[in-house]
Amino acid sequence: MAKTKSARRKTKGVKIMSRMTRRGWLAAAGSASAVAGSARGLLAAHDPSNSPPRGFQRIPPRELIRRRHLPNVELMTQDGKRVYFYDDLVKDKIVVINFMYAHCEKLCPTMTANLVRVRKILHDRIGHDIFMYSITLKPEEDTSQVLKEYANMHGTGPDWLFLTGKPADIELLRRSLGFTTADPSEDADKSTHIGMLRIGNEPMLRWSACPAEANTQWIATSILAEADYPLKGGSREGSTVTAGK
Repeated sequence: MAKTKSARRKTKGVKIMSRMTRRGWLAAAGSASAVAGSARGLLAAHDPSNSPPRGFQRIPPRELIRRRHLPNVELMTQDGKRVYFYDDLVKDKIVVINFMYAHCEKLCPTMTANLVRVRKILHDRIGHDIFMYSITLKPEEDTSQVLKEYANMHGTGPDWLFLTGKPADIELLRRSLGFTTADPSEDADKSTHIGMLRIGNEPMLRWSACPAEANTQWIATSILAEADYPLKGGSREGSTVTAGK
């Protein structure tokens, strides 16, 4: 009697499993068909022959950086000479760029004095193969004459250019070079954009930044790292400066 009940339970279980198995297989088969159909649809959607023509251009990296970050706007030096930012100041050069304005009473004077010390450390390079540029954030106030007086007051020397231009062009330069903040109210405050240096080796596509009030030896070493390191095959030997050099 016990065996008969056990046999009936096993037979019932087999039938239930059989129904579940058939139901599962049918569901799986349906899912597989749906997936296969979706896959065919995706493949068809990504078939180049079904896609509209794209406007992709093979732009060299150097040209892409130039277009996005180095606008060729017209500027004027502290000596009244007209120059173009990319063509005359950046192309094929190693550059150190900062923003400032002449009547800044907080950070600008100490920052400029710090950079004067950096210039003395790199005296045999500045104006020869490394070029320093300070761009005013207040071109409405800072004429060439005002910038010349500022440069003379700080003893920057003739090989360090101070630049002014049209307000819209200066704003374009500021944003293109990355001197921006995410908060609109902070971004509108010009004093928030004068504490950093942009260091660039344009032909080598190397760009970096460092605080303008950092240790002068560290700033000089950072500049030389961008200037010399790419040419040494990975060796940083000789890129560190020492006091008094």
